[in-house]
Amino acid sequence: MINLLTVIGARPQIIKAAAFSRAVKEKFSSEIHEKILHTGQHYDDSMSSVFFTEMGIPNPDFNLGVGSCSQGKQTARMIEGIEEVLLSEHFDGVVLYGDTNSTLAGAVAASKMHVPVFHIEAGLRSYNMSMPEEVNRIVCDNLSSILFAPTVTAVENLKREGFSAASPVRFSGGKNQLVRQVGDVMYDNSLYYASQAETRSTVLKRLGLEKGSYVLATVHRDFNTDSRLRLSSIFKALLYLADSENIKIVIPLHPRTKKAISTNLEDDLLVKLSNCGNIVITPPAGFFDIINLERNAKVVMTDSGGVQKEAFFYGRPCVILRPETEWIEIIDHGAGILADAEFERIVEAYRKLVGREIVFPPLFGDGHASEHIAEMIVDYLN
Repeated sequence: MINLLTVIGARPQIIKAAAFSRAVKEKFSSEIHEKILHTGQHYDDSMSSVFFTEMGIPNPDFNLGVGSCSQGKQTARMIEGIEEVLLSEHFDGVVLYGDTNSTLAGAVAASKMHVPVFHIEAGLRSYNMSMPEEVNRIVCDNLSSILFAPTVTAVENLKREGFSAASPVRFSGGKNQLVRQVGDVMYDNSLYYASQAETRSTVLKRLGLEKGSYVLATVHRDFNTDSRLRLSSIFKALLYLADSENIKIVIPLHPRTKKAISTNLEDDLLVKLSNCGNIVITPPAGFFDIINLERNAKVVMTDSGGVQKEAFFYGRPCVILRPETEWIEIIDHGAGILADAEFERIVEAYRKLVGREIVFPPLFGDGHASEHIAEMIVDYLN
């Protein structure tokens, strides 16, 4: 029996882990025994525990409860906690997702102890080293035994950096580093949960929304929330579109954004925001609620990588509130436009997407990425 430790810490990782855990339970239970470690990076119930409940994921076997603190302190505490767990019992491998501090900590702790690292969502690049996520994903890729790339672009990114299917990098035990294109576990989830969301979520009714008659907007990246100029520019554009297009804009507030708008948003914008009937501000949306909001929106506006993809999965055009994206395929196929935090670009991008006929080809695999990953891990460790 192969013993795996899955490390998660943030909402997107919980959702991705659900796909892998489901594959293990349904098709690999006789070969893989999985335990889950939650670092506590997202500790708010609305951003963490609610997803375990809604998605039927087993409660974590370990919870470090790290919480919010500086990047260095948070990562150090995670490394220490993960190392203690790895010392407490035998694990054959550590499964990591994406690009958070939890990902970085898991990669450092495991590799130092010669435990193979399996990185799901390897090869993504924004080429913006000012983003902590870019640093995290690059370090994790270099420490991983298998780099599970979701797309052709991710594989090409890795090739440019010297990674290859026949890598000369060799780990403890004589195992070579591998690069494998497997598809996207988030796409697995989108197919699995879409029909459930229709019956398990009442968010449209609760918020008085009609399908295709509103914009979904999410803002949580620190470079947007922590900048008075950027945050104000984004909300100015949202207010302008709400009024000029006479369309409702739904904004589920991430805890960081909720705090930031009270301190970093210009005073007159705060007043306009509270008085605009077309602006609908809600607490963070649960898993099935966010699926329904994404599936039925006219346009999605976001600085989240995960929400960009989910919008694509559900055939929704996306205005990307960042200067670059790791998911370049979305841009290349005309399903998304980079607008950064600039008022004019946000407004222009919205109007272009509304008037454009868009095709959403199957760029993210066959919906069985998690099964491919589990099978390759078994082959690697046997």
